[in-house]
Amino acid sequence: MKITKDLYSASMALLTDLYQLTMAFGYWKSGKADQKAVFNLFFRNNPFGGGYTVACGLEYVVDYLNNFHFSKQDLSYLAETTGNDGQPLFEPAFLEYLANLKFTCDIEAVPEGTIVFPHEPMVRVTGSILQCQLIETPLLNLINFQTLVATKASRIYQAAGGDPVMEFGLRRAQGIDGALAASRSAFIGGCTSTSNVMAGKLFGIPVSGTHAHSWVMSFDSEKEAFETYAEAMPNNTVLLVDTYDTEEGIRQAIAVGKTMQAKGQQLMGIRIDSGDLAYFSQMAREMLDEAGLKNVKVVASNDLDENLIQSLKLQEAKIDVWGIGTKLVTAYDQPALGAVYKLSAIENNGKWEYKLKLSEQTVKMNNPGIQQVKRFDDGRQYVGDMIFDVNTELKKKSLIIDPMDATKRKTLNAEKLSSEDLLVPVFKNGRCIYALPDIKDIKKRHTEQLGMLDRSVKRFVNPHVYPVGLEESLHKAKTELILKLRKVTSNE
Repeated sequence: MKITKDLYSASMALLTDLYQLTMAFGYWKSGKADQKAVFNLFFRNNPFGGGYTVACGLEYVVDYLNNFHFSKQDLSYLAETTGNDGQPLFEPAFLEYLANLKFTCDIEAVPEGTIVFPHEPMVRVTGSILQCQLIETPLLNLINFQTLVATKASRIYQAAGGDPVMEFGLRRAQGIDGALAASRSAFIGGCTSTSNVMAGKLFGIPVSGTHAHSWVMSFDSEKEAFETYAEAMPNNTVLLVDTYDTEEGIRQAIAVGKTMQAKGQQLMGIRIDSGDLAYFSQMAREMLDEAGLKNVKVVASNDLDENLIQSLKLQEAKIDVWGIGTKLVTAYDQPALGAVYKLSAIENNGKWEYKLKLSEQTVKMNNPGIQQVKRFDDGRQYVGDMIFDVNTELKKKSLIIDPMDATKRKTLNAEKLSSEDLLVPVFKNGRCIYALPDIKDIKKRHTEQLGMLDRSVKRFVNPHVYPVGLEESLHKAKTELILKLRKVTSNE
């Protein structure tokens, strides 16, 4: 499915920050355009105070890069862009270079639906430094938000405990892009359906929905509204019962349910969208059961998230289906993931020179090298992740060292544990070699991976920190590089 082609113009190359283009011009002007480099995309903290994150957005990245080029209109616009002196920002020869530019980078990435952790590369880009630089902003844009929403959905999925979760946040989402990307990410993270019909069409997500309060208000009585809707949509009847009085609405819905039952039809459910959801759901369940409508589901909505769902579960609410909107699609309690994209190696005279950004904050120092992540498991659950350099010969017993605290260490024995490399080839020399999985398979990957996490890592409050560390020789190389850079910057 061609996401950008279906929704936007054929060229999306200008979906970037200006400084990516000015740096690209600088590389070209100084003769560095073709110098080989390695960049890693990663994040520093799990969102929502949680213990894990769900990778998402790779299909958008593949689609973007498959269509990457500068159109004539793009280049005409850039030709008119001026600097502080009013003169053109870019030389005509550079714009001609961009006109003929073909994407040729190699990309390895973590498949969507994979559980990931801070400091682990989610995407590794290898190629000319100019091209690596040009795609930084779009990669971050496409992965940051979708990973955030998929993680939020995963938490909601956990809280729901196997109950169906409907996503219907379209009207509250941040524009068309936010709505579509959120619907897709929410499905991957565990939602069972979406109200977003365009997302259903584009991504193959099941769609669901009933009626609004305005339907009820447009009739002279709630009874007439329910009866008319049931006649119009006998195979999709979920009645919203809280327009006026919830208890009376439940009674009216029961009357319609019995009439449908007599006709051989089925009232699918009732929806409660306000008030004390625990109290009213318990009332509804009791009334429905007494009326012989035990198969009718109780659907709840009203600004729900994982914490409210968890609370309602503890209160023994009789809710069968959860409707989640605003707090999911907007990632209400944390609006950004904060993933970054950092240079980790550059080629000089045929040899790789590892790079690292110094900072007064340890958390802002990136890891150097050409990184890969190896995940170990004991057959029952994941036990640790090792970030290593692909040019390192690994030992049978590998020591991993926490990148934020060198005193935290763990040995992973490859002879006793199974393992897999998380980054897989996606592009080779600019050509996509990755078979994009069906969205249902991505969703399945997420649930399977979640099942391999210890419960302590998945809890919402003070989760256990999953072991992730640098392989011993990579930690040593990083330490030596820090000391070398400190010496240079202090003029010793």
